[in-house]
Amino acid sequence: MDPSKTPADDSSSAPSHTYRMPLPRLSLTPDARHGPLDGAWWPRCDVLELELPSLIGSLEPDREAAVRVTVDPLAWPGAPRTVMAPGRVITVDPAGPHGGAHVITVDCGTVGLWVLLVVPPGEAAATATGLLALAETGRLGDVTGEAQR
Repeated sequence: MDPSKTPADDSSSAPSHTYRMPLPRLSLTPDARHGPLDGAWWPRCDVLELELPSLIGSLEPDREAAVRVTVDPLAWPGAPRTVMAPGRVITVDPAGPHGGAHVITVDCGTVGLWVLLVVPPGEAAATATGLLALAETGRLGDVTGEAQR
């Protein structure tokens, strides 16, 4: 290090760190709208404000698109009404009495609407990966027993 510089001035001696959220564990049906669900999402934890930014980012809505999600308040206790994500604010609404206990609805305005099965974060890996694989085939409705749209 140059003796005339302070450690803060010498960026060459300090390692550069960039943190990125891990990609969400998400599987979407190949042709959405085949059934009651458009895919499956397996969050890593039950803290919605930590999980939503990467989920929304993976769906690639326009920066101008208003993003609104609907969640079951029993499945996501203490969920905030808004979540900050890079370049946007995500509005979080509680599902009504007919909302699914393990479902999240992601509405990205004109970009798209997704209804996703939420695999609980603590679910066994074998079960969760099986459900994610079923999402890729569009056969989640077969397992969940939900009626077709």
